[in-house]
Amino acid sequence: MKIRCEKEQLLTAVQIVQKATASKTTLPILTGIHLMAADGSLELQATDYEVGISMTIPAEVIDPGKVVLSGKFFPEIIRKIGGKTIEIASSAQSSMITVSAEKTEFKILSFPAEEFPTIKKFESNNSITLKDDVLKNLIRKTVFACSTDESRPLFTGALLEVNAGEIAMVATNTHRLALKKTILPESAATAKMIIPGKLLNEIYKILNFDVPTDVRIFWLKSQVAFLFDNIYIMSRVIEGQFPDYKKVIPAEFSTYCILDANVLYEAVERVSLLARDGEYNIIKIKFTPESLELAGNNPDAGSATESLEIAPEGEPMEIAFNAKYLLDVLRIAGLGQVKFHLKSPLSPVMLKLLDDSEYTYILTPIRTN
Repeated sequence: MKIRCEKEQLLTAVQIVQKATASKTTLPILTGIHLMAADGSLELQATDYEVGISMTIPAEVIDPGKVVLSGKFFPEIIRKIGGKTIEIASSAQSSMITVSAEKTEFKILSFPAEEFPTIKKFESNNSITLKDDVLKNLIRKTVFACSTDESRPLFTGALLEVNAGEIAMVATNTHRLALKKTILPESAATAKMIIPGKLLNEIYKILNFDVPTDVRIFWLKSQVAFLFDNIYIMSRVIEGQFPDYKKVIPAEFSTYCILDANVLYEAVERVSLLARDGEYNIIKIKFTPESLELAGNNPDAGSATESLEIAPEGEPMEIAFNAKYLLDVLRIAGLGQVKFHLKSPLSPVMLKLLDDSEYTYILTPIRTN
């Protein structure tokens, strides 16, 4: 194999596919990046058997072929090497691959290309198409609520639910739940699948285009694939039955309160400063007819209080939250306003963003006595 290509395009592709290389594996081939050159293009692939990523870039193909290079050293070489054009060459007589640009030349050991489990791409009739900004918004407003506890894999993913004309993404760690819906025009598809949260976060980072880009999502029984621009990402879905999130959303409330999200965010940050060292990072909020009273306490560090001159509607109430879980949704709200819906000190609280009627956040209070 012998090819030449632009450094910036190759570096982008290497950094994207590198995300799918295996970090802990007994199969060294899965730590590598597969390069295949043919017909004026270079396709890069990586997979850990759970996730596979492929990206294709233009290349001057002098001699077609394929090689597998270290997922650790190859990206570093491309990042550090000078020049605008890179040449990659292999020979049938040696397993050493030459990577060169300007006056710099690296020789790196390759893996046997025939041992690499190339990604078996699929496209199915089960598919939808979204704009990249729509998918990013679904991910940004929900996936942060996924669990990081690998012993409960069901909750480390987000539910993607497609019904005729609508798409919803839901994430929960059982202590909080984030739901974002959006209209899906001209689609009759239906689906329910749990997609790994880590994968969705990586897709969010990759979707960084200057112009609106279509994202096609395909699915089979146990797999999902994302196709956009010159990138193909495939993953196993998480098996299991996602909880019926609609049953978690309360229907009745006795207290309401509208606040500027950034004002409350800053107040919660201040009051929780000392509480952060505590086991649960608890803050208490008292909803009174005249104000909101915030309090944080840590027996080993001290306490803090703050009052916000905002008048809630309905019954007075004191309720305790995990400060981090509250800050997370307030960060999503940004400069907008958020509306609290409360029923009782131990009932789930619903928060709505006034600038996004299709977003719902449910937060379970903490029992403090």
